Parts: sequence; structure tokens; C-alpha cells
Amino acid sequence: MYRLPKYFFVLVSIALASHGSLFAAEPLSVPDDFPAGPLGEVVRLGQLLVHETKDHPLSKPYVGNQLSCTSCHLEDGQDPQAGSFIGTASAYPAWSPREKRVITLEDRVLNCFMRSQNGVRPPNGSQVSVAITAYITWLSSGTQIEMNPKKPLGPKHVPPVDLSEIETSTERGKLLYKAQCLDCHGQAGEGTADGPPVWGPQSYNDGAGLSRNDKLTSWLKVGMPLGDPSLSVQEAADLAAYINSHERPHFKLEEHLPAHDKRGEYNAEP
Repeated sequence: MYRLPKYFFVLVSIALASHGSLFAAEPLSVPDDFPAGPLGEVVRLGQLLVHETKDHPLSKPYVGNQLSCTSCHLEDGQDPQAGSFIGTASAYPAWSPREKRVITLEDRVLNCFMRSQNGVRPPNGSQVSVAITAYITWLSSGTQIEMNPKKPLGPKHVPPVDLSEIETSTERGKLLYKAQCLDCHGQAGEGTADGPPVWGPQSYNDGAGLSRNDKLTSWLKVGMPLGDPSLSVQEAADLAAYINSHERPHFKLEEHLPAHDKRGEYNAEP
């Protein structure tokens, strides 16, 4: 019987390794179809909760403002740049510098309810938690697992902007806000039917990532104006400085955790 030479297997191994690298580098995209059966139903529910977080009867009790997940994760997290969920599940479990623990995707989602949505952390394993994480995991179909040892960020996270060399101006930001943001987000940042509140009691609290000017600058650069993100880094930085110069709720962890018997384990340092 003919035996394949040893170098054949070496070549095949190299080819497979190269294919894996190429696959990992391919643009990630939204899957064509939902999973079949009950799993697909839960994934569909997850997308609905992402879209209607502040209004849906399952998630509304845990939300403390007028933001939904899709307010920051545009197009229900299917936008390729602005808070994209595509491929995100592949990065978890991940090290979280803020929590000083390794956290799961479920932890990351639930913690967002406490900060960006100024609400109460839903219980681990709840219908809300399972559905949203199932949806995000579906959006990661086909993605090579690359657990993140540095930060809880997925492969399509918003690219960071370094503000150390940028001098921001709230006055320039105010003018930009009036010219490009006011119609959707309101004169007093209170939000309208076309856009969520960006400061005040119904917006994210000061424990949310977007309350940091560098984070908000990065997001504005890839997400705004809606449908035509075209801000320069300087414009985004000035807008971030202006938006975050306004008052918003103060984050106190103890006010955002559920009762101990409904919490499961809050995976963070005391």
C-alpha cells in the first residue's frame, strides 16, 4: 500500500494553520439565519430585548433610564463599528480590570444594566440574561475563540482614541451639538423620539464607560452622525467634553445590585 511521505503531513498542518489564520482575519458578519427550534426563539427574544430594553416587560424592571442596549450598540449590535456585538462572545471569559476578576459574557451584559442603563443588575441565569447573551453569541457564530487576557473587549470593539495630545473645548462642543445633535437629542440633552438622552437623569450614569471622554470620543467617531459617521477626532473629542460636562446620575454600586437572594454571585472584588 502506498504511504504518503512525512512531509505531506507537515505541509497539510501548515496549510491548516494558515487557513485558521486567514479565517480569523476574514471580516466578521451577521449570520444568515437564526438557529432552529427553541434556541432560535431565545435568540430572537434576545434581539428584541436589545432593541426594546427600556420598554420590554422582561427587561424594563431592571432599567433606570431611557436607554436601550441599541442606544449604544447601534442596529441591535449589528453595526460593524459602533458598539458591535459581532464576534464579541469569542472574547469571553475575559479579564476585567474594573472588576479585578475574570468575567463571563453574562457578567458583562448584567453589569451594563447597572451603569449604562442606571438600573439594577438582573439575576444570573434569568430570562433576560440568557436571551441577550444567546443573541450576542449567535452574532459570534464562526468566530475563532480568542479569550481576552487584558480587557473584556471583542474583536470588533471600538478603536480607542488617545486624548493626551488633544486639547478639547466645551465651547466648540456646544456649537457642534447645536448644529449636529440637538434635533435628535434635545436642547437639554433629554432625548427625543429620534434619539436617546445624552445627559441628565434619564441618561447613563457616571460609572458607565461613555462617561469617560476618551470612550465617548471613540464611540462618537465611529457612530455619529447616525448613518453617516463623519466627525473628526477633534470634533468628537469636543462633543464628548461638552456632553460629559453636564450632570448625570452618580454611580453607587450598592444601589444597583439586587437583593442577595436574587443576585447569584456578583463576580467582582468587594
